[in-house]
Amino acid sequence: MDATSQRLLMCRPTYFAVDYAINPWMDPSAPVDAALAVRQWEQLRQTYLDLGHTVEEITPVPGLPDMVFAANGGTVIDGKAMAVQFRDPQRADEAPAFRAWFEAAGFEMYDPKHVNEGEGDVLLAGDHLLAGTGFRTAHASHAQLQEVFGYPVITMQLVDPRFYHLDTALTVLDERTVAYLPEAFSPGSQAVLRRLFPDAVHATMADAEVLGLNAVSDGRHVVLPAQATDLAGKLRDRGYETIGVDLSELRKAGGGPKCCTLRLRQGKASK
Repeated sequence: MDATSQRLLMCRPTYFAVDYAINPWMDPSAPVDAALAVRQWEQLRQTYLDLGHTVEEITPVPGLPDMVFAANGGTVIDGKAMAVQFRDPQRADEAPAFRAWFEAAGFEMYDPKHVNEGEGDVLLAGDHLLAGTGFRTAHASHAQLQEVFGYPVITMQLVDPRFYHLDTALTVLDERTVAYLPEAFSPGSQAVLRRLFPDAVHATMADAEVLGLNAVSDGRHVVLPAQATDLAGKLRDRGYETIGVDLSELRKAGGGPKCCTLRLRQGKASK
């Protein structure tokens, strides 16, 4: 297995809090240790650096506690960046901040015509884009994704509100392999996944419930929540090297390693 060097965008959780509830993980009445969230995030960032990846940072904005979840800030493939439109007004002001960063970084910009929450619901798997819908990203946005990026788009219907973004229910391990929780998808989407990825790794509900599938893979190393022990074992059995990180504080807002990480694909050679 070959590891691919990645360029990643992250946002320090300087203003992290759980001040509202827009998914089943969020409970504004539960205590949050903001300092611990920062330390856990720093561990994740250092893990990427230790693996040889490049990490760039967008400046956090006061009053946007979920901006740490950079994966929702856009979709970047082959030097093109599609900006986002959030479903919930609490996150709406994140969109222009990320758009401005992409533009300053020199990406070719596209604006969304419909609700689209970036890599939270759009995952490049080989020569296909897997696009989630059901809770956040609108199905109507999938046609625009195909027009902008030129990859066939496969719609994935999510059915469990705990797994409200595609990246909470499925992770791309390499160009040929994914891991996913079957129960998070509609019967038709499960059938499509079986057809596209007959050798996929199936996660247990217990591992999905600690956001074990919210993982980041470079083709060899898989960075995933430390609590997802069964999934880590299955991945090692397949030859992947797993690195467990504890993001339990950020999980209080429904986020894990992938939520905190946006892949910046500069050109076709780096997809």
